[in-house]
Amino acid sequence: MEIRAFFALTLPEVVVRSLADHADTLCQYDVNTEVLWVDSDTYHLTLSFLGDIRLDQVDELEAITREALKTVSSFQVELNDTLYYSVSDRLSLVAAQPAPCPPLSQLHDIMVEVGRQVGVEQQDTRYKPHITLGRLEGRLNQHSFKAPQKWPELSLLSLADSVVLFQSKPGQSGSVYTPLFDVPLEDLG
Repeated sequence: MEIRAFFALTLPEVVVRSLADHADTLCQYDVNTEVLWVDSDTYHLTLSFLGDIRLDQVDELEAITREALKTVSSFQVELNDTLYYSVSDRLSLVAAQPAPCPPLSQLHDIMVEVGRQVGVEQQDTRYKPHITLGRLEGRLNQHSFKAPQKWPELSLLSLADSVVLFQSKPGQSGSVYTPLFDVPLEDLG
């Protein structure tokens, strides 16, 4: 059996609430209600999308992830930008994006390597660390949604303190995410 899976960082409740407020301010740009705004309960910072994996690979992924992360320390992620971009020909996103952060880039690279070790090759070189706030079907030029010249300000800090492998299943109101395992990072202090 195959499942769709991805690695992500969970977010503290205070950050989730602030991001939900930020998404509410972005609705003014969705004049034709094209955006499927994501339920804030499912907000997460995507690290690495694995795509379809076999269910029997989950235990192997967990073991390799635990080994790969045993010396990785937690760190702060600054969320300071909003993006509107195409992920594929079928999907565009409105997303919160973190500031450039070497520990986040390194963590992304580690998770890509973990996937490779179980035979998952990521093909998408357009990856951007992000928190999906809303989805639109199709490419950017197919929407009447117009990104503003200057997005409303976003300035949040979130602690990256564990990596979660999520299963993603399509649902009626968007994807349903189920955590399959969680690997804590070393304490900051």
